[in-house]
This record gives sequence, structure tokens and C-alpha cells, in this order.
Amino acid sequence: MADKGLTPYLMALRPHQWSKSLVVFAAPLFSFQFSHVIFLNSFLAFTLFCATSSGFYLINDSFDVKSDRRHPVKCKRPIAAGLVSIPEALLLAALLLIIAVVFGWRHAHLLGATLVAYALLQVAYNLKLKQTVILDIVAIATGFVLRACAGAAATGITLSTWFLVCTAMLALFLGVEKRKAELRLGQIQGTNTRKVLNRYSLPLLNRIESTVTTGAVMSYALWSAGPVLQGAPTPWMMITLPFVLYGIFRYQLLSDPSEVARQSHGPSYGGRGERPEEILLTDRPMALVVVVWAIAVVVILFLHKQGLLP
Repeated sequence: MADKGLTPYLMALRPHQWSKSLVVFAAPLFSFQFSHVIFLNSFLAFTLFCATSSGFYLINDSFDVKSDRRHPVKCKRPIAAGLVSIPEALLLAALLLIIAVVFGWRHAHLLGATLVAYALLQVAYNLKLKQTVILDIVAIATGFVLRACAGAAATGITLSTWFLVCTAMLALFLGVEKRKAELRLGQIQGTNTRKVLNRYSLPLLNRIESTVTTGAVMSYALWSAGPVLQGAPTPWMMITLPFVLYGIFRYQLLSDPSEVARQSHGPSYGGRGERPEEILLTDRPMALVVVVWAIAVVVILFLHKQGLLP
């Protein structure tokens, strides 16, 4: 490692994708429970999930090295580029996975079990599910749901039904968008990096997207309606619904073929939809609406706890 430096190894962990694990903070946020203890426990879950996901990124990149070298973007990853050897990647992956599960189990058995469940899901995904139509999208979504469950397990928070439904619908939305981006990029490049894409078409994915988008919006709206529907502690959370709608619509705009063509950033831009963390970090309107949504939630929480909201 000393000869090449640590940078290739760090990049092989895909730190830019750690933003996906921010979902672990959703449980305390949606339950309106905040304290320094809950934050520290949530941060622990975040760290352990980052380590676990990075471990499987290393494994995935090691097994997919041949197909990654044919991909216009993935060919730049350290393992595909030859900057990190496969034995080194697998050794680092094993260390990360062992450390994450051990620390998670010692903190809370349910957190450790959630990490194990995520690990088993990733094994199943890589062995079979990623080549199985429909179930590949479900597996991607389940990974996000398990992250949310990890946040609850680490803090002892009980998840509401609406929270789980909304998380699942949004996760399915991201999974569909990922496959749409991969399919479109394959059409642009004239290559197919996933066999499962042969079973999909843009019209099919658009219909699935319509269903899960409707489910996500409706479940969030019902949750934000307040205690009358066993949702948020206050119906004032309905104020945040427009931000959620804008975020979903903005994501759809950025992944639309016409918008991709208009941006003219080259073929790799057409695959941004398969990298939600990149859209979140690089698209200013998307980042802004997420920040405004978070501020609105915190303000409503503060005013509700102070008894200033009717």
C-alpha cells in the first residue's frame, strides 16, 4: 500500500456512495426524537453501514472487473483500473465486514442482526438476484429499508407503518431509476453491462416508476397528515409535502432522456440516474430542496415541542 499510497484504496471504498447510509438517521427524524445519545447511536449505525457497504463494493468490483472495464464510467474504478489488486480488495472487504458486524452486535443485537441481514442480501444479490428481473429492483430497495431499520435498531426507536411504507416506496423509486439509467446508457453506448437489462424496456420501467412514485407520495402524505392517521405528531408536517414532491419531480427530470440530451455532458451523464448520491451532491436545486425540507422538519419539531402549534 505504501508504494501506491492510500488514495486508490480509499476510492475503492466508494466514499461518495456513503450518502446512501444517511437513511439511518431517518428513524429518529421521522419519530421526532432527538438527543445527543440518539445522534451518537445513529452515527454509529451510519459508520457501520458505510463499512459494510464498502466491503461489498470491494467484493462486487472484484467479481465484476471484466464488465466494469467495458463500462464508460466504472472502468475508472481503482480495481478495474488495476490500481488495487483483487486479493487486496477482498482482504480489505473481509476486515471491514468482520469489524462492522462485531461492533454492531456488541452495541445492540438487533443492529448486528440487521447488518447480517444486509450482508446476506448482498450475497444473494450478487449470486442471483441482480440477474433476476423485478427482484433485482426489490433487492436494491430492501437495502435502503434495512439501513432505515438499522437506525431504529441502534437507537431503540419503534418504526411506524407509514415510515416503512414510505421508505420502501422511495427506495423502489431509486431502484427503478437506477435500472432506467443503466438501460439508457447501454442504448447510447451500444453495449449491455447487465444481462437483466435484456428483460427490461423503458416503457415497462416507466409504468413501474409511476406506481411506486404514487405510492411514495401517498404514503408520505398520509404520514404527514398527523396523529389522526397514526402518522406524524402534528399535521403541520403537511407543509413539507411540496418539498418531497419537488425532489421526486426534479429527480425524474434529471433522468429524462430529453433532459440528458439537452445537457450534452457526454454519454456518462446519461448514467447519472444510476448514481443517486451523485445527483444529490452535484445538483444544486436537489441539494437545496433537501436542506430546506430538513430545516422545515426541525422547525416544526421545535415549535411542536414548545406547544406553539395548534
